Amino acid sequence: MAALETIRTKFGIGASIIIAIGLLLFLVNPSDIIQTIQSTSSKYDVGKINGKSVSYTDFDQLVKQYSDVNSMLTGVSTSSEDAQRQMRDQAWQNLVHEYLVIPTIQKAGLNVGQQEQIDLFMGENPSPVIASTGLFRDENGNVSPSLVRDFLEAASSEQNPQVLQVRNYLQNLVRINRYTAKYGNLFTASSFENALQLQKSIEENNTMANVDFVVAPNVYFPLDTNITISSSEIQNYYNKHKENFRQQASRDIEYAVYEVVPSAADITAQSQEFTTLYDEFATTDNLRAFLQRNSDHQWSEYWFKSGELRSVNADIDAFVSENNAGVSPIVNSGSTFYAARIVDQANIPDSVYVRHILLQGTDARHLADSLLGELKGNNFSTLATLYSVDQNNADEGEMGNLGWMTQNAMIPGFESIFTAPKGKPFVLNTQYGSHIVEVVKTTAPVAKKQVAIFEKATLPSKETYASIYNQANILATRAAGKYSNYKAACDSTGIYSRSLTINEGTDTYGSIGHAKEVTRWCFDNKPGKASNIITVDNNYFFVVAVKDAHKEGYAKVEEVAENIRTALYYDRYSQARKDEIAEKVKGVSTLEEAAEKLGLQVTSLSDVTFSTNTAASTEPAFVGAVAAAPLSTLCGPVAGTVGTYLFRVNGRETGSFYTEDDAKQAQDNLNNYDVQILLPVMMDKTVKDNRARFY
Repeated sequence: MAALETIRTKFGIGASIIIAIGLLLFLVNPSDIIQTIQSTSSKYDVGKINGKSVSYTDFDQLVKQYSDVNSMLTGVSTSSEDAQRQMRDQAWQNLVHEYLVIPTIQKAGLNVGQQEQIDLFMGENPSPVIASTGLFRDENGNVSPSLVRDFLEAASSEQNPQVLQVRNYLQNLVRINRYTAKYGNLFTASSFENALQLQKSIEENNTMANVDFVVAPNVYFPLDTNITISSSEIQNYYNKHKENFRQQASRDIEYAVYEVVPSAADITAQSQEFTTLYDEFATTDNLRAFLQRNSDHQWSEYWFKSGELRSVNADIDAFVSENNAGVSPIVNSGSTFYAARIVDQANIPDSVYVRHILLQGTDARHLADSLLGELKGNNFSTLATLYSVDQNNADEGEMGNLGWMTQNAMIPGFESIFTAPKGKPFVLNTQYGSHIVEVVKTTAPVAKKQVAIFEKATLPSKETYASIYNQANILATRAAGKYSNYKAACDSTGIYSRSLTINEGTDTYGSIGHAKEVTRWCFDNKPGKASNIITVDNNYFFVVAVKDAHKEGYAKVEEVAENIRTALYYDRYSQARKDEIAEKVKGVSTLEEAAEKLGLQVTSLSDVTFSTNTAASTEPAFVGAVAAAPLSTLCGPVAGTVGTYLFRVNGRETGSFYTEDDAKQAQDNLNNYDVQILLPVMMDKTVKDNRARFY
């Protein structure tokens, strides 16, 4: 357990030595966890990857292991919903790599051997995973093979499951990182632009055309009644573009929501209670205990500058800014009540540069007191090297240097450093142990105040809760489980009904989150059904009706017919418009004559190239036509999205602004895009993600 405790300590005492949660992509080989698929029905699967079903039970076990390891490394719980969502996403990505990505890469003939993995841990060129953890850096910030070796030996010798999980996490992450790097390099190397292609790209992008043009705007509405789109044309378009109409399972719903908010009587009662407690707040000697019992805003050691309390309340901030002592009047903002008491004022720096010696164990405090007496001159770094548990922080090359800290970015328990005298070491106890701390330098002191905030939001009473529930119940009762009744009930009760299309992942309705229970009900019921009351966060009452259901797969042609009709109409109109313009300028030989016949104005552009982003020349059809057009000739009409173009290329100039470096950068961007879409392309028809049904 010593190795694990060392890891936890290191990860808890500074941002420079925390493994970013974003690196927690791969933990253990899922084959060690998911050996058999116990579920006999896909109903209980969170998904399917490359033909392998993943049951809820197995996936949940994997997520738990991710959470456990993250807690071991950081000392921070992953119990929050956001943290758990991250764990689930990372666990899922790990499974995708193990079941799909790695086998695909291996089929391409690429492998990562055992000796290669060892070299990536302890060789001269360690894996970016090892280099980025901070766990194995020496005093110069370089990866130390001896530290890696010591860790691996400790993990093996202790035979502790927790330590082994950390080791397996790193080993697997190194392996995955190497596989994906090799595969990405393979694709990048295969996307080769030879010298002739490079030169052509440079020439094309350095050739600027000077163009005069007119554009007859397309006016799609009102609809041209001469353009008709038949059902057979819609069907043909659908057949040719069917992939464009792939869809998730979804539901068209309508819902009414009742928010539980405090009544006027509730606010009056809270005002009276707050006023009763106000005198105690103004006079008590134990503000921490008072706030803990009575306030939504707990005691904080934070020192506030003028303006910082605006996020709490503007009137409270104004009082604190304008006074050096005393208690504010009671401030009422909506249904929330505030009062502030200025506890202290001082000139406090925004940032302090700190160094420390961390000691742990039963005798840590005694040893700290002893070492405090030995600190002389410049021997702080020497004592930190000899005694400090933290051997990873050596800012500016001095062991023990933690660097600059602010009130928003510091080690928990170090609040007193901002008022500590500069250059005078002292002992400080935190959750990590006993520290000998010294403030080495500070920014310029600024006037700040320590403030106790008494805050109380009004909560709805039981009577209010029951009253609002009864309103929702009237709607649900009148709906009687049917969509048709629901619509009539909304009209009779005067409640506003909202319309929405949802998928299985929807958990937010407007500004209301954590509403997955509403989504589950909608997907468990058929169109035409209406719900009973669904309670969300004990603060909202939903009544929902399912209007229509759309299965996963391809949308029916009748569902997308209007969208297809519009697309075909636009295309047909632009072609008709082109023919119309051609007829109007028939026999015309100059652009100026064409402009006069059409009642349009000639516009000039002097920089039309393949890389141009000038407004008119962003039309691909226009740019392509200009590139191929002869000089000094009336060209067109060209049908575009914005309008129909007639133009004349007056001349072309060759510049040198688009360089070889630009061409290479453009190719690199294409290569990066290719690599980025590898995973989505792999997953397109091989991965079925049903996690939204369960979480």
